[in-house]
Amino acid sequence: MRQNSDPKIAIVTDSTSDLNNDMTEELGIEILPLHVVYKDREYLDGLNISPNEVYDNMDVEVPTTSLPSPAEISNLFSRLRDENYTHVLSMHISSGLSGTYETVSQVAREFKEMKIEVMDSKALSMGLGFPVLEAARKLQTSTDFQEIVKIAQSVSGKTKLYFVLSTLEYLKRGGRIGYVSGTIGELLNIKPIISVNSEGKYITYAKVRGRDQSLKKLFDILIESTQAGQYLVAIVHGGAEQEARKLWQKAKELPNIEELFFNQISPVMGVHTGPGLVGVIISPVVVAQS
Repeated sequence: MRQNSDPKIAIVTDSTSDLNNDMTEELGIEILPLHVVYKDREYLDGLNISPNEVYDNMDVEVPTTSLPSPAEISNLFSRLRDENYTHVLSMHISSGLSGTYETVSQVAREFKEMKIEVMDSKALSMGLGFPVLEAARKLQTSTDFQEIVKIAQSVSGKTKLYFVLSTLEYLKRGGRIGYVSGTIGELLNIKPIISVNSEGKYITYAKVRGRDQSLKKLFDILIESTQAGQYLVAIVHGGAEQEARKLWQKAKELPNIEELFFNQISPVMGVHTGPGLVGVIISPVVVAQS
């Protein structure tokens, strides 16, 4: 039971973390949705638009995306303050891919009566979701804010993500291509395995010829990356459920996976990847689970 002198801590993230509603509700994680923007309408990521709605409409219009507005961020922090929260850990999509972290940081400075730690995950999807999840789990047994921040930073620094796409067209269109080179490779049916570097920008981790070989390579990376120790693993997809399910079934047979998740990426992320994403996110278990 919380003593009056104990801090009251909130965990905040954004909709690109790909945590499902059951997880966020059970652990009390607050979500700031990004926006999916069409010419004549706008949606809140994952709240009033689904990934499949984005993919199904792409032949008609490819939307753009935008950050949570300063007003939306301020409203959330104001509500937390009114609910007597004293500390907030707010973790967000890589600053190398989105301005969300910078905008949240700016708004957070206005709330001097709360201690708000804003963290750049340098990742996305469950690369962001895992540190959020582990911080929220730690919060169930501890009110040591610095310890919770340290766990989030530790998990974030050790989590790796790898994914393949059907095409690089959407990453290029959205200006998110980073250090991935692809034009000539696409002509030769080269499928890059994409990862994220220390700047939080996309890089080519490996080059594989053809879709089937790229999915096999993802599984090989998963095997190699979970040789020693225990791991949290997420298989994620964007409009490629059958292929991702096959990978998930194979992952269930591996010995060192403590928890295995299956998630669909958020509509905002689907805008930038197009349909056909399959990804693997691997996070070593760095703290004993209570």
